[in-house]
Amino acid sequence: MKIKNNRSGFTIVELLIVIIVIGILTGLIVTTFSDFKRKSRNTERQNDIKYVQQAVENYYAQNEKYPTFDNLNDSAWRVKNIKTLGSDELQDPSAVDAKLSKTPVANVYSYEPQAEDGGVCDNTTRDCMKYILTATQEGTEPFVKNNYN
Repeated sequence: MKIKNNRSGFTIVELLIVIIVIGILTGLIVTTFSDFKRKSRNTERQNDIKYVQQAVENYYAQNEKYPTFDNLNDSAWRVKNIKTLGSDELQDPSAVDAKLSKTPVANVYSYEPQAEDGGVCDNTTRDCMKYILTATQEGTEPFVKNNYN
């Protein structure tokens, strides 16, 4: 007499293979999505810096000097002097507020105005004649704009 074996279902090896395949696919999806979000934030950073540069250049065209660091960080001054430049353009996508830094740091845009000789300027005793705008990007070189480009 022969005993009939009616086992149905998956073996432990088959289940492990399915789990491994699902893990690999999940890893690929998460990595792709993370790269997409990082590239999106970097593109936003570049667009913000270009927009700030255009606003600062327009101010220079009217006043023959660039705004000081304190001017750009003062929302009341911006409303009065550079109406097109809002707080959104001064805020890094990963930042909590829209304040500029004097030196490049992660998650904060930086603006460094300078006198003609590269020294400190205040637009009272020494006019701001140059500047450097920087966005620290994720996974790549900082994005830098200045009065020359």
